[in-house]
Amino acid sequence: MACLLSLWLGGCAVVPEQGELNRHAQSLAQAGGLVRAQVQTEGFVLTSFYRITRLDQPLTVYIEGDGFAWRTRSQPSLNPTPIKALGLALAAKDPAANVVYLARPCQFTPMAANPGCDMSDWTSKRFAEAVVMAMNQAVGQYAARVPGQPLNLVGYSGGGTIAALLAARRTDVASLRTVAGNLDVAEVNRLHRVTPMPGSLNPIDLAPRLSHLPQIHYVGSEDTVVPASIAQGFARAVGGRCTQVRLVPGMGHDSDWAQRWPELLREPATCSLP
Repeated sequence: MACLLSLWLGGCAVVPEQGELNRHAQSLAQAGGLVRAQVQTEGFVLTSFYRITRLDQPLTVYIEGDGFAWRTRSQPSLNPTPIKALGLALAAKDPAANVVYLARPCQFTPMAANPGCDMSDWTSKRFAEAVVMAMNQAVGQYAARVPGQPLNLVGYSGGGTIAALLAARRTDVASLRTVAGNLDVAEVNRLHRVTPMPGSLNPIDLAPRLSHLPQIHYVGSEDTVVPASIAQGFARAVGGRCTQVRLVPGMGHDSDWAQRWPELLREPATCSLP
């Protein structure tokens, strides 16, 4: 165990060993009936957990957040595997027939299996084209297991960034939901006075492509990491009648969103009438 500083909170947090993080993930997955699998893409071997029981039902794909990307505001971690795995916790609470969770590049998968992993893949280039392409390939592999079925994309924090970027390039996405999602990378970096990320893509730049996609962006009223203004600005950039921003009282960035998730999921993502 090591006492390390969190990037956003600036507090001292005990960081478990990788084995403990994997056991925690396995426990979350088992509670939701999800099975672990590795997904080979061009650039990375990604860790996933999935449950596919009905080939005639849509597929919901959950994408993990940035994980333990930084030891301090200026020092990257050596392994970005998430401590809480909030994206996986959300997936485990979803009662849908077909659920897939995708970890981000270099999370959970042993580094020996990912020789291409570079520290930039979870820091300055965590939303780069190579990363988005790998995530898209993984989504495509699971989508092929339920031919012709639509996809529902869900992303937590930085996973919301990836989910929005994927929604902008795929034609089989029926809905998009983000939880504490970073939908404007440049603005979030500016707010926190951290280094810009010119090597990464930014969802807000592609927002108009999503104007006809039903989507809900959940923001915690106590979130100081990705405040409500980010989702609100993204919604304005998207335009149209299909984007909703929901402020969830009492929730912070890394609060227990999974506990609230069954209730939030009951709200349909729809487009309003003209």
